[in-house]
Amino acid sequence: MAESTSTSAPAAAPQPSASSPASPPPATSAEPTPASPTTAGQPTTESQIAVDTNPIYHPQPRFDNDDDDNDSALGDENAVSTASISSSILQYRKLHGRTFHNFGGADKVEYWAPNDDAQNDQLDINHHLLNLALDNKLFFAPLSNPKRVLDVGTGTGMWAIDFADEFPDCEVTGIDLSPIQPTWVPPNCKFELDDASQPWTFPDNYFDYIHIRYMIGCFKDWTAVYREAYRCLKPGGWIEHMDCTADVLSDDGSLPKDSVFVEWKKVFKDAGDKMGQTFEVVDNDNYIGWLKEAGFKDVKNTIIKTPVGSWPADPKWKEVGQFNQYMLEGGIEGLGLYIITNVLGWKYEEMQVFISKIRAGLRNKNWHSYCVWGAAWAQKPYE
Repeated sequence: MAESTSTSAPAAAPQPSASSPASPPPATSAEPTPASPTTAGQPTTESQIAVDTNPIYHPQPRFDNDDDDNDSALGDENAVSTASISSSILQYRKLHGRTFHNFGGADKVEYWAPNDDAQNDQLDINHHLLNLALDNKLFFAPLSNPKRVLDVGTGTGMWAIDFADEFPDCEVTGIDLSPIQPTWVPPNCKFELDDASQPWTFPDNYFDYIHIRYMIGCFKDWTAVYREAYRCLKPGGWIEHMDCTADVLSDDGSLPKDSVFVEWKKVFKDAGDKMGQTFEVVDNDNYIGWLKEAGFKDVKNTIIKTPVGSWPADPKWKEVGQFNQYMLEGGIEGLGLYIITNVLGWKYEEMQVFISKIRAGLRNKNWHSYCVWGAAWAQKPYE
């Protein structure tokens, strides 16, 4: 991982237990110590949330027979646009009953996931589970009184809305290809239609902070996108990018090496290669290298493991896992539909058989599996 420092580290994860796990102690400020991924079969007591050279947000398995998988704490017009909403934009492309954005026309497809209510619900659930995992922390960058913030690929706008609530004196702008954001938003939050893969229309040295989340497979040239962010940031401003991999992994050997998730990973790898829009953004610290190529300095990063299912011992991570499983089961078809049928050329029926195998894997209670998220943040040097 890239070089990294930290000023705080939340409470350490409790050890697995057959009894009801105790709540973790309050977070305290501490100097970071290097953390390493768990060796298979060897539970760790490293920090729940550490920000250092190899930090891990790491859930621990429970070993009881608890079977309560389903318990959980489970305006007039949208304010969109630098571009007016033409009828063509609202005439979404359709594929097997799902709708996809039509910004720029059907021959210009940058985002591969649906924009319908079913998929948007999954985006909101994903935002919620990440809030749970990060203890409602919306960012890692050391922000100080930001005045202008840009959220790239804002989706349903939940992050932008939450940030605007937290910083009422800050002007928050969210951009996306589809006008799917809510009508009622904080007065300091607005949404615009825009394609971030094209040259940005924002002025130089304008934003204090630029946020990007969940944009794998969207851009052919990430360095070019980061350079646009660099241009639009004020000297000393921060960029932050949080994204996931296509991996579903396990640290304790419970997940077979030939599980269906291996093929799931390969599907995204092959589709990204064919489109020229890689899904391997976090993998191998690629985004860290691209940030440095774009001119950013002081790059830091962290890794977050979000469990799938209710296997963790800690109540917090159990809840995260339940929401993650629910989100993935509901959203898995939307995540795979376009890339599997249109990009890779599978028949729709073949895709449905594959998706059913993925859902079965997500429901397997014997697999202590998790998804991998990475966050990197970096500063534009003072000039």
